[in-house]
Amino acid sequence: MSEQQQSPRSNWPLYEVFVRGKRGLNHVHVGSLHAPDERMALTNARDLYTRRNEGVSIWVVRADAITASSPDEKDPFFEPSGDKVYRHPTFYAIPDDVPHI
Repeated sequence: MSEQQQSPRSNWPLYEVFVRGKRGLNHVHVGSLHAPDERMALTNARDLYTRRNEGVSIWVVRADAITASSPDEKDPFFEPSGDKVYRHPTFYAIPDDVPHI
């Protein structure tokens, strides 16, 4: 028996998939998939999420390796940066020829 037949898909880890559409743009979360390992997750993500040549880079990350803030904690978690207006680009003139801002 092959290794894939010995390990049912329900036991495969969940991977989150991020695709960068064009050079210079950010990776964007496009979905999730189950796979037996990172290599197969990357191959399956390519086949599933970039079928029409819409990607130039793919990241796959095991879902259990991601730590995220909770939407319930939004106000107390982000509040400390709210009074630091100097961190926001409102005081700067951004030239029209600067892309993706």
